[in-house]
Amino acid sequence: MCRLFGFRSVLQSSVHQSLVNAENALVVQSQRHRDGWGMAYYVGGFPHVIKSPQFASDDPLFHRVSGVVSSHTVLAHVRRATQGGLTPSNSHPFQHGPWVMGHNGDISQFQQHRHELMHLIANNLRPFVLGETDSEVLFFLFLTHLQSLQEADHKANKLAHAVQAAQQAVQCVQKTVGRNRVGKHNASLTCVLTDGQVMLGLQAGKPLHISTHKHHCDKQNTCPFFQQACLHASKVGDKLTHFLLSSEPLEGENVWQPVLPNHIVAVDQNMRLHQTALQQISHNTAHDQQTDL
Repeated sequence: MCRLFGFRSVLQSSVHQSLVNAENALVVQSQRHRDGWGMAYYVGGFPHVIKSPQFASDDPLFHRVSGVVSSHTVLAHVRRATQGGLTPSNSHPFQHGPWVMGHNGDISQFQQHRHELMHLIANNLRPFVLGETDSEVLFFLFLTHLQSLQEADHKANKLAHAVQAAQQAVQCVQKTVGRNRVGKHNASLTCVLTDGQVMLGLQAGKPLHISTHKHHCDKQNTCPFFQQACLHASKVGDKLTHFLLSSEPLEGENVWQPVLPNHIVAVDQNMRLHQTALQQISHNTAHDQQTDL
């Protein structure tokens, strides 16, 4: 099981505390996830991605990058490999254009399903699948569905629909290809996606936690964005100053709570909070539910 960390804020900030200094920072979590690491951060609206197959805790580059990165948007990942060798192309996050994604989970019996899943990726995107992992295939399935959607009123809603369509595509292939085979046919698809403005987390089989407010803020007297809402629980539709996602709660000022199973949480380009329950693959569920966090 891999570990994820996503950060989106109105204030350009360092993430060194979350990645290195906290008691259970990402580098500490890498003690159990030794098969590579990656980090994406945005400068001027463009993602900069650094990846390595090395053990993050022992890799000087991880510590150097963690110490200098300051951005409005960061996505970091430490890997425990289930599919594919220890190579940079198999390390997360994966990037195409402005989009990056980190995945925590596994598509069971992926090699049996790989051909069918690759066939579902758009022709213009398929050549960019360079590695061996189920995670990268999932990423390009998402991009395939994203480019097929018409522009939505809310970019976060469009993103959520694409994520759900990719998840359902995986489930459909597993049920079809695995119908006459004995074995386990499911997938853990917990992931974090961003284009630098919108950030989305999907809890689908592996834990994911969210923080939208703090116990207290040491910078409330100097931060130009501080408001009392920073210290109170948020509701869907609220405008946030910061939005964090993590596989595990991190120590510090932030208040953490688990994302509900089979739910999507997101902030849009205006930093407004969204939450959506995934529809079942049978489509028996009514329209996406929106609930308070």
